Amino acid sequence: MNSHNHILRRAVVAATLALGANVIAAPAAKPLTDWPHITSAVKQDKAMEARIKQIVAGMTLAQKIGQMTQPEIKYITPDDIRKYYIGSVLNGGGSWANGNKHASAADWVKLADAYYDASMRTDMKVQIPVIWGIDAMHGNSNMYGATLFPHNIGLGAARDPKLVGDMARSVARAVRATGIDWVFAPTLAVVRDDRWGRTYESFSEDPAIVKEYAGEYVKGLQGDLKSDNTVVATAKHFVGDGGTFEGKDRGLNKSTPEEMINIHAQGYYPALAAGVQTVMASFNSWNDYGKLHGSRELLTVALKEKMGFDGLVVSDWNGIGEVTGCEEDSCAASINAGVDLIMVPEKWKSFIANTIAQVEKGEIPMSRIDDAVTRILRVKLRAGLFDGKKPSQNIYAGKQEAMQDRALARKAVRESLVLLKNNGNVLPLARGKKILVVGKSADNMSNQSGGWSLTWQGTDNKNSDYPFSDTILAGVQEVVGKDNLTYSENAAGVDVGKYDAVIAVIGETPYAEGDGDIGPAGTLRLSGRHPEDLAVLRAVSGKGKPVVTVLITGRPLYTNDIINLSDSVVAAWLPGTEGKGVIDVLFRKADGKVNADFRGKLSFSWPKSACQTPLNVGDADYAPLFKYGYGLNYHSKVSVPQLDTSYPEGGCGKSLAVPVYNPTDRATYGLYVSSGGQRVALGADLNAVFNLPTVKVETAQINTQQDAKRLTWTGPAKLEAQASKAHKLPAFAGTDGALQFDAIVTAAPQGKVLIGMETVELDAGPVLKQMSGKGKQTVKIPLACFAAKGLPLAAFSTPFSVAADAPFTATFANIQIVGGAAKDKDALACADLK
Repeated sequence: MNSHNHILRRAVVAATLALGANVIAAPAAKPLTDWPHITSAVKQDKAMEARIKQIVAGMTLAQKIGQMTQPEIKYITPDDIRKYYIGSVLNGGGSWANGNKHASAADWVKLADAYYDASMRTDMKVQIPVIWGIDAMHGNSNMYGATLFPHNIGLGAARDPKLVGDMARSVARAVRATGIDWVFAPTLAVVRDDRWGRTYESFSEDPAIVKEYAGEYVKGLQGDLKSDNTVVATAKHFVGDGGTFEGKDRGLNKSTPEEMINIHAQGYYPALAAGVQTVMASFNSWNDYGKLHGSRELLTVALKEKMGFDGLVVSDWNGIGEVTGCEEDSCAASINAGVDLIMVPEKWKSFIANTIAQVEKGEIPMSRIDDAVTRILRVKLRAGLFDGKKPSQNIYAGKQEAMQDRALARKAVRESLVLLKNNGNVLPLARGKKILVVGKSADNMSNQSGGWSLTWQGTDNKNSDYPFSDTILAGVQEVVGKDNLTYSENAAGVDVGKYDAVIAVIGETPYAEGDGDIGPAGTLRLSGRHPEDLAVLRAVSGKGKPVVTVLITGRPLYTNDIINLSDSVVAAWLPGTEGKGVIDVLFRKADGKVNADFRGKLSFSWPKSACQTPLNVGDADYAPLFKYGYGLNYHSKVSVPQLDTSYPEGGCGKSLAVPVYNPTDRATYGLYVSSGGQRVALGADLNAVFNLPTVKVETAQINTQQDAKRLTWTGPAKLEAQASKAHKLPAFAGTDGALQFDAIVTAAPQGKVLIGMETVELDAGPVLKQMSGKGKQTVKIPLACFAAKGLPLAAFSTPFSVAADAPFTATFANIQIVGGAAKDKDALACADLK
């Protein structure tokens, strides 16, 4: 971490301009030396506690473990709820009622009623209602027809706690419209390295903003916990998820205890004080404490004992499987550490069986089970789930219009915009002018909304999937009129001189956790990942017409080349479905007066070089391009000069790996499967299942959520990683290099299995047979083994393939070519591969 101690000695730094302004600081608060006791607004009720104790006393072990189990809706039926006494369900991003992306609110409610009814028909002495949880990240964001608000990074720039509370109330109503009663929000991460793919889920690099928002967000969601427009909230991810080394998702947080308490935990104190009822454990590790899903010191001692949290701790998606010695369906260590409700999406039946056995063998004390169930029942009782109302009996249930709050979302967009540059006072634009709009994101709702939008990664969506929305292009058209507007995504063949101004809408494309990580060797340079943005600006800049660039992005990025080619630059973050909120600020009123001024201020520091991360206010060597708190308005007299556009072409760090297929690199090589004369691209839809004549392909998990492909062969078929052209192999990867991948073999091959690069294939059947049933293994095949068969090690268009001719089931992930790996002691010998 980068000079955390400086932030401990400062208070909130406000309104700071990199190009000349004063730093205003409040008196510094004394840093905490231990986890503070928090007094919750939600008090324990003696009668309720007695009732809980009586219910728990009458439950069998199977009933208790069932209450602690949370499957995903794709893998559980209502009758399973009844039979196994399941206490909770969830739906992940991109999982929908009846598998229908366009399911209506009424469709969702019908399924919620079915789960509820099943939970009330068990043979238990006291029927315990099921609770359903969902990631409603920026609106009820998994739902067709729901309003999507700006992601948290934009809300942080708005500096408006009341707005966040209003949004949370709107989200609660939208969620109850679909029959769901528990939201996995707010995210309280304090992001310290913008390479992290979840940066946009954070309000700020400054814990003061996170702290200011947390309580309002919780109060907005939960209200009195019993009204029809309230849901159970979740403070997540406890703790330190935003502080991992090199911004690696699920990585290691190297903070000191003082830094963890005073930086990363700041949002939890007001959230707990506001009465948040659930806390989600974090995927990350923390120094000597290991994975937090297995840390009793954090989940029980710090959170429950010292801070006094009496609600429930829920695990993240298969999070228990990352604890040392555990599997996705078996982890006594995580339960003993303090996890009460276990999110075990697919393997929930074996989890129940394993956990029952662990209790019977004394590996998990019955007192820990009783405590977990007590906490689950306490939350359900407080939330009114025992009041006898079905999900459909909520006044908002099934009402599609209850998922919409377009005026509030449009206001949130206006407040979140940050004006980075306005040389020559180009903005605001006058109406009635001829406008050329360019850029891939001007008319692209998927890019505008980002990750966690209808699908987990926000990919595989079309504009038609957002029926109640407006793109930024639609907003421009409304203001200037159809006859005064021309849209060209790449500006090809357009005479810029015919227009009064150009609006370029460019930036990142959707991603979520894992896929969004830039990686330690990557740069923050936008143009490196999206050269089309630089190309379109070069096509319109310098033609004598002002260029206004709107950046759609989930984090601050090195954009000096983009800024130089633009007269005005607006950071619009990920604004959601109300693109007209952007236009409200860019254009004047019809009478020429300003319609709405910019009021957003950076809640993240903006880098001036491609490798400038970590970069956080308070650092000893703090020198960004635009400082924390920067943000121009229409009264500003700041001119941004020409900026240095140099960057290291080899990346920011030393990496010996060339990615072929992993969650952080999807562009170079695509995955294809061939079977029975058919060939299909696996594509970006992580929920897709491909059933070909002799092979079935599913998305699975080896290292992180949905990072792998599981293939079940019944006959001859082939998986290939392939690009349209050959990519040169860097010298660093070719030197003692190896083809490396992670694999889980669940059914040994009954025939030949060939691992290939280009047209050279090696028989890996015996090796893969030995891997059967042994869990994750990392396979390293020296490139020399392929070279010995005549393969030139110069460039590859097909750097990986696996072909089987008989029944075989295996899962593959993290495919790469790694320099030096051939010398590793666990690398295969060429003699092992015929």
